[in-house]
Amino acid sequence: MHIIILSTAYPLRGGIAHYNALLASYLSQRHTVETITFKRQYPKLFFPGKTQEESGGVAQSGDAAPAPQLMDSINPFNWIRVAKEICRRKPDLLIFKYWLPFFGPCFGTIAKFAKRGNKTKVVFICDNVIPHERRPGDIALTKYAFRQADYFIVQSDVVEQELLQYFPAAKYRKAPHPVFEIFGAAITKAAARKELSLSAKNVILYFGYVRRYKGVMVLLEAMQHLKEWQAEIGETQLLVVGEFYDDEKKYRQRSRELNLDSCIRFVADYVPNEHVARYFCAADAVVLPYLSATQSGIAQIAYNFDKPVIATNVGGLAEVVVDQKTGFLVPPDDPRALVEAIRQFYRDQRENEFSENVKIEKRKYSWERVVEAIEELVKQ
Repeated sequence: MHIIILSTAYPLRGGIAHYNALLASYLSQRHTVETITFKRQYPKLFFPGKTQEESGGVAQSGDAAPAPQLMDSINPFNWIRVAKEICRRKPDLLIFKYWLPFFGPCFGTIAKFAKRGNKTKVVFICDNVIPHERRPGDIALTKYAFRQADYFIVQSDVVEQELLQYFPAAKYRKAPHPVFEIFGAAITKAAARKELSLSAKNVILYFGYVRRYKGVMVLLEAMQHLKEWQAEIGETQLLVVGEFYDDEKKYRQRSRELNLDSCIRFVADYVPNEHVARYFCAADAVVLPYLSATQSGIAQIAYNFDKPVIATNVGGLAEVVVDQKTGFLVPPDDPRALVEAIRQFYRDQRENEFSENVKIEKRKYSWERVVEAIEELVKQ
């Protein structure tokens, strides 16, 4: 097949760009694959981060070369031009990676006009159907885009249920979010901690954008309770690593109020790909205290580095984290339950056991499964 992927891609940054780079790489083993990305993904007024572009080089992007930047998310005339360019290339399949209704008009219009008069099919790979932080118009914008889809790929039970709620006749396959393999080889824990100047006996990691629904405030409360068990399990340091899409000041202020400054390190910035491994390799476990979730690419980074995950039992996280086997699952918004899981992890010395189980469990999260799901849909 001749396939065109339309979504975030290098030189733009972030987990979705990484996903698309790996997807293109695996699809290209059996198909001809092109990628088209945005020249304007978000208007600067609406983008909460510092920059929308990857700071590393081509080697760190995981892509052979930057994708052509053709799409403008807010210009309808651009959507028609992009659709005409796609028609000229005559692809068999268009793949849209969908995560936010903001892109519904852009993706839906391009798909509509690109399909007109030819045999091109359209598949949407859904991170979400309706986002965690809902806004007026989300359902209408999503329906507009999805009406142009022939097929869907979902990656968790939660997203599958959402898709069928709004599109009960949808043709789809479920393929779990694969493990991210884009961040280079692991290094020893000792080497990683030396690079980061970490001296605490225990290190846990929160990684990724800091948003309200991701529950970092709950994790801060848990860290305050964990101090009560320091004599039992040893000094524990939390790394909060990622750019703030919420008010950073309130998190730092809460840390000071709880007298946590000595046991929490904030790295409040987007981490270039070439530096990601050191944070995961330095940690004993990754903590995902989300209040809501569909699935999490962070869990798949943790699994890539054979790290146990302590997470809340929300959304698709419970499909990835096997309680008492590859980590622990606790109720959301419950600092006491979260701290007890962290305490038990160290008290019972579960790290090695969980890590060995992760090595086995992560085999099911392959890119081959996603490729096969796409191929099955098209063949039917």
